[in-house]
Amino acid sequence: MSVLIDETTRIVIQGITGREASMVAQHMLAYGSHLVAGVTPGRSGGDVSGVPVYDTMEEAVERHAANATLISVPPAAVLDAALEALSHEMRLLVIATEGVPRHDAMLILEKARTAAARVIGPNSVGVINPAARAKIGAIGGEDPARAFPPGRIGIISRSGGMTSEIGLMTRRVGLGVSTAVSVGGDALIGTSPAQLLPLFQRDQATEGVVLFGEPGTSFEEDVADAIRQLRFTKPLIAMVAGRFSETLPEGTAFGHAAAMIERGAGRPSAKIEQLREVGALIADDMEDLLQYLSMVFKNQPYHGFAGDGFHLN
Repeated sequence: MSVLIDETTRIVIQGITGREASMVAQHMLAYGSHLVAGVTPGRSGGDVSGVPVYDTMEEAVERHAANATLISVPPAAVLDAALEALSHEMRLLVIATEGVPRHDAMLILEKARTAAARVIGPNSVGVINPAARAKIGAIGGEDPARAFPPGRIGIISRSGGMTSEIGLMTRRVGLGVSTAVSVGGDALIGTSPAQLLPLFQRDQATEGVVLFGEPGTSFEEDVADAIRQLRFTKPLIAMVAGRFSETLPEGTAFGHAAAMIERGAGRPSAKIEQLREVGALIADDMEDLLQYLSMVFKNQPYHGFAGDGFHLN
């Protein structure tokens, strides 16, 4: 059992000849991901780091039996890229692009639901399965093993940077990562944390999950509902950033586009209260996270944290 990707995942990058996408392609190949093709209209016949480039998804899928795509194109081109991917039976779309127009995102998500496809993002750094040496996207950079050693803890995060930071903490206590998912920071995303939890519940490699959240959205409240309904019964450690944002005027964005309190909804304190009510462990800082990881999954206190002044509030 795995979450989203494994060693059989055959990946296309749409927009592979772009500067950032070509660098991501190199890192994915070096890690061991099965990156089989790229698509950039007008660039057929070329290659990026040995990966053949085609004009259309039709050619890429027909010749390489791809089953997942990373979309790394300008915001205005994401809709066309996603619809082309869905029309050629891609069942996993990871959208790296930030700032996709909201109407376009709505259309993509509706088409994906109709096609029974899963969308991660927009504004996602990707997905990584360390045991399978498989990743889609920029997650982990050029040395994914540093932040994502194979192990037992799932990670679901709104923040790309915090995805890696939490992975480093699992390494520090000797636990490692089963799968890490950057769900994306745009206002509309394809797969919410609550929708991912049942996948981690079924995954035998995952013993528990660390969730990183932010102000805005109802994601954490939905996670609490999933726990109440027993759709997730493994240990959950939650970190919710931005409690100071409750003192700011409503509508002030905290980092990502979706990280804002509007009409009283999306307050970190309310998220934390609901998660605590259903038994989630709330980590206020990295020292808390290390302690919880060690106590819950290793049955021992953690004494090795030197402290670096990092706090979420």
